[in-house]
Amino acid sequence: MTEPLLVDRTDAVVTLTLNRPNAMNALDVALKEALRDALAELETDRSCRAVVLAGAGGSFSAGQDLREHVATLENAASDPLGTVRAHYNPIAARLANLPKPVIAAVRGMAAGAGASLAFLADIRIGGPTTSFLMAFAKVGLAADTGASWTLPRLVGHAKAVELLLLAEPVRAEEACRLGLLNRMTDDDEQVLPVAQELAARLAAGPTVAYGAIKRQLSIADAGTLADALAAEAQAQSICGATADHRAATLAFVGKQKPVFEGR
Repeated sequence: MTEPLLVDRTDAVVTLTLNRPNAMNALDVALKEALRDALAELETDRSCRAVVLAGAGGSFSAGQDLREHVATLENAASDPLGTVRAHYNPIAARLANLPKPVIAAVRGMAAGAGASLAFLADIRIGGPTTSFLMAFAKVGLAADTGASWTLPRLVGHAKAVELLLLAEPVRAEEACRLGLLNRMTDDDEQVLPVAQELAARLAAGPTVAYGAIKRQLSIADAGTLADALAAEAQAQSICGATADHRAATLAFVGKQKPVFEGR
């Protein structure tokens, strides 16, 4: 049986590949559970210092597997969208709160929950065929997998409303302009290598500080200046006690290049 999620480790970078290429990497229960559980393990895996999220074949992810979902509806389940609480919410929370950088290699289409997964990454790399589609309304659903939280932060409230209500595709160049993509390669074949190269660069950096930066930005996004200042004080207290901070400070004074160990 083909594994729904491929896990590849290269030094301190872990690449998670959604592996249902014949179904445009649509998210069925097996894939959602594998992704949820893999992210849970990576939270405390000190050997992993950066994560790349990718899709096999020519697509990132078409979102929820609607063929599987039809069967759920026909079985008259009392909560046909129970997968949101069981799978999508835990995946979204773990991706957003992972204390290490997450890079999404978005090749081809990212639709519905597939797009939502990409938006939860810290940095998104795309190529000429990359496109996003907030397809939820097309099947009579509201947004999930954190899109109601991430999308307004990426493109602003008004544009988020437009993308969710009209459910029109956003092509690569427009996605770059809006901030849905951070960088775009000239060739689709380079999307994953560029994402992995960037992840390797980040993995060699002060990953404790990166995790602290992610936390403080999340708090500042939703809070007051006082909340942000408190989060900054806490973050600097944590980072200031790391071996990485001490080594980097000494290296700077000594005009040497610092070596970070993520501790």
